[in-house]
Amino acid sequence: MRWLVEGCTSGDSLVFHFSGHGVQKLDNNGDEVDGYDEALCPQDFEDRGVILDDEINETIVRPLGAGVKLHAIIDTCHSGTILDLPYLCRISRTGYWQWENHNRQPDAQKGTSGGLAISFSGCGDSQTSAESDRKAFLGSTSTGAMTYSFIKAVESEPGTTYGRLLSAMRATIRDNGGDSGIPGPIGSFFRRVITFSSAQEPQLCASEAFDIYRKPFIL
Repeated sequence: MRWLVEGCTSGDSLVFHFSGHGVQKLDNNGDEVDGYDEALCPQDFEDRGVILDDEINETIVRPLGAGVKLHAIIDTCHSGTILDLPYLCRISRTGYWQWENHNRQPDAQKGTSGGLAISFSGCGDSQTSAESDRKAFLGSTSTGAMTYSFIKAVESEPGTTYGRLLSAMRATIRDNGGDSGIPGPIGSFFRRVITFSSAQEPQLCASEAFDIYRKPFIL
């Protein structure tokens, strides 16, 4: 991950994408609201271990200088706050998206060095993410539900806002495959998503709060 941020300067737009396995581990430094760290499982995790959210934050979030933007797209189980970013977007009782300060330790440095970090993740920290067991979406590539919903939302409405993008992703996963007009194997897959992972809800986190109803999504 270090190579991604090395030498980055103002005006750079970075993208970090991971689709695979994610787990939770007991928090050992007291910085997690739920008492668990989130972690990615790289291909060699059985030999070299998982990558904790603390390490991800330290490696690709904190070094971001002024004018540098990072988008992380993480399609794994337990990925809600996988970058340990201080702000988490939630639906209010009135039905509007609003930012929630998710930093348990006010003095802890979980933000950037002046840049902007934004993450889209497959589900909440306590949830699991569905993944296709067949090559249904992109022809030769097996794809998770979150990845498909993200691609579908961006392609359907170029220049959309972060709020509309997040809502569209959630709607695609929530809706029944047949009812949402998704035909064939894709529709069949989404019916399995509803059966096995009905609680899956894509998440949006950021290093700073912004107006998600007005800010356009631009990589």
